[in-house]
Order: sequence, then structure tokens, then C-alpha cells
Amino acid sequence: MKKLLFTLLCFTFMLSASAHNDPKVGDILTVKTPSEQGFNHIDFPKSNILIKRGVVTGYKSVNNEAVVINDIKTESNGATTVILQKKDGSKFFGFLSKVKANYTKAIDSGELVVHK
Repeated sequence: MKKLLFTLLCFTFMLSASAHNDPKVGDILTVKTPSEQGFNHIDFPKSNILIKRGVVTGYKSVNNEAVVINDIKTESNGATTVILQKKDGSKFFGFLSKVKANYTKAIDSGELVVHK
């Protein structure tokens, strides 16, 4: 009986923990620059494109930037894609108003952090 109760308690905890990971329109996230070369799960332009456009700072301008989820799309393979927009309304790198991101992979890799 104790094992059954413990199993049900763990199952309930897992369901409630996964329910908090579902994105909603209007959620606020923070962009964190990875230690690697560039972003893998947020569709920011490559660094050579930024240099051609005259953005000298690279990805430093989006580090610790607050973004808002503008739209959510579920792909056929089960991946959740979100459309992100800056919270202050300005453009990313001076020319992108919105960017796409794979929500689950970006959260897991640390590129996006849920703002609490």
C-alpha cells in the first residue's frame, strides 16, 4: 500500500512539474548567451551576417534580454516553436522584430530562461 501511495505521489509531482513547462502567450523569458559559438535553438542570424550588417557587438546585445512569447506553434513531430519579441518593443540587432525558437531545446540548453 505504501509503494502504491508513493508511486501515485511521484506521478502527480511529475505531471504538475511538466505542466509548468508549457509556454503561454505573454510569458516572459530571458535570453542567455551560450558559451559556444552561437545560438543553436533560437533562430538568430549567424555572426557573419551580423558583421555584414554592421553589428559589431555580436550576440552581446541580446545577453540577459527580456523577451515575450508572441505566438506558439506545435510542429507535427511534437516540438514546440515559439515566436519571441523583445519586451521593450525594440528590434533584435536593429533589424529583426521577431525570432523563432524551439522552446524545449532552448530551455534545456540554457539559451532561454523562464523569468520568475
